[in-house]
Amino acid sequence: MSAANTIAPASGIPPPLVPQAPQTIAVAMSGGVDSSAVAALLRAQGHTLVGLTLQLWNQRRLAGHEGMPESVQGRCCSIDDVYDARRVAEHLDIPYYLVNQEARFEAEVVKPFVSEYLAGRTPIPCTLCNNHLKFDALLLTARQIGAELIATGHYARNHFDPIRNRWILSRPADHSKDQTYFLFGLTQDQLAHTLFPLGEMQKPVVRQMAADAGLALAQKPDSQEICFIPGGDYSAFLAAYLEDQGEAQPDLSGDLVSTSGEILGRHTGIHTVTVGQRKGLGLTSPNPLYVLNIHPDSHAVTVGSDADLMSRELHANRLNWISIPDLAEPIRVRAKIRHRHEPAWATLSPAGPDLAHVLFDEPQRAVTPGQAAIFFHEDEVVGGGWIVNPND
Repeated sequence: MSAANTIAPASGIPPPLVPQAPQTIAVAMSGGVDSSAVAALLRAQGHTLVGLTLQLWNQRRLAGHEGMPESVQGRCCSIDDVYDARRVAEHLDIPYYLVNQEARFEAEVVKPFVSEYLAGRTPIPCTLCNNHLKFDALLLTARQIGAELIATGHYARNHFDPIRNRWILSRPADHSKDQTYFLFGLTQDQLAHTLFPLGEMQKPVVRQMAADAGLALAQKPDSQEICFIPGGDYSAFLAAYLEDQGEAQPDLSGDLVSTSGEILGRHTGIHTVTVGQRKGLGLTSPNPLYVLNIHPDSHAVTVGSDADLMSRELHANRLNWISIPDLAEPIRVRAKIRHRHEPAWATLSPAGPDLAHVLFDEPQRAVTPGQAAIFFHEDEVVGGGWIVNPND
């Protein structure tokens, strides 16, 4: 197959929004309008439902530590969200359970997040959570209570393609709400037992559906913050978490250097900067300077012009394939390197065991190690992985 080849199209079988016959379904209830609307929709269609909320993080745990706010409101998975989810379950007259997964969340999401940041990479905790915890825990709990299916409020679509004998994950009808970037790690078994009832809907329709069902949270704003990082202050969280663990914060300070190797200044730690950052570097220059590369071994941070941020290639590992069983030869895809990044045309090639190479047709801005890279064929998710520095 040449680099110009593409993946065979799906069979054209449309994904069912919900099962045709009534079934027992576990609904992942986050306390937001989307998952609540899903519960109301499935309940109205006659399915037997059980509401499940995962308790992932004690929101009071680091509140008030130096640099950390006292308030815990406004974050996803907050105490208020648990209350809202329980209230929706009571309104719909369905059983509801709070499932404690705090230990797993800390071990599989928080600690890897801290390690990655201290290594100068920029991880995506929500993707880590979905890949390693949420769907695994939800399916296990669902089966324990007699449900073979789970339903979530994610904006995505999935269906089975008998030609390829695979479950396919696709972007939703509402591309502005596309959440497939956070779901690329789902396995075939997880996709086979998960419903995404909002995949064909627009967000205003979902809010109206919640209002029509009499849900008080129909106009509740969407959560914006990461559940364990209030205010998005990663540096403050890292300092507070290490203190909580009884660990000294390592000295990760180092030189700010130009692309030619000239030392321009100092930074306070590689965990305080990210690729593409301009503000807070403490440098004066006739032209804006941006973080280009972070070197964990030497703690040096290379800075340069906005043009220097442009790159035509990346490498990714820890790969998960969805619409194909494996990447055996080069294929044409559109690659997405951030949640808000518009997928760009590229050639995707195998580069070694659990390693892929992406060559973009046009240079892309701020390719960042630690972020996820997702590969699409039309609206299908081919697969994805984690961007790495090929020199690591």
